[in-house]
Amino acid sequence: MKRLTIAAFSLAGCAVFGAARADDLTGVNRFVCAAGSVSVCCDDGECASGTADELGVPQFIEVDLVQKRISTTKASKLNRTSPIDNLKRANGQIVLQGVENRRAYSIAIEEKTGWLSAAVAVEDAGCGITAFGWCTPVSDGK
Repeated sequence: MKRLTIAAFSLAGCAVFGAARADDLTGVNRFVCAAGSVSVCCDDGECASGTADELGVPQFIEVDLVQKRISTTKASKLNRTSPIDNLKRANGQIVLQGVENRRAYSIAIEEKTGWLSAAVAVEDAGCGITAFGWCTPVSDGK
């Protein structure tokens, strides 16, 4: 279980995602995503599933496609940002990929529904993390 805890906290460093409602993201460049479920499995076969909060990862992330970054929200008090190394928007899907601090992530988001699925490989912990959730546009306050 110690390794699962390490893996869950490692995910916090790359800022992946509480439940929220999804929205149409067609043409939207800034949005917030929330994980509804998260699972962590390690190479010894040990796995744990639960909410982001239960596994110690941020409940929400902000995605900025123009700046090519994902970040924790201010409310998380984690103040973490990761670059988006690869960004592809095609056929109604947004795909984000990156590598930072020995973690590799891949996030796929359906534009019409805001449905998200994410995977993170945490090399130093020997664990992998999956998350499923939803995204909604960010209001610029204008």
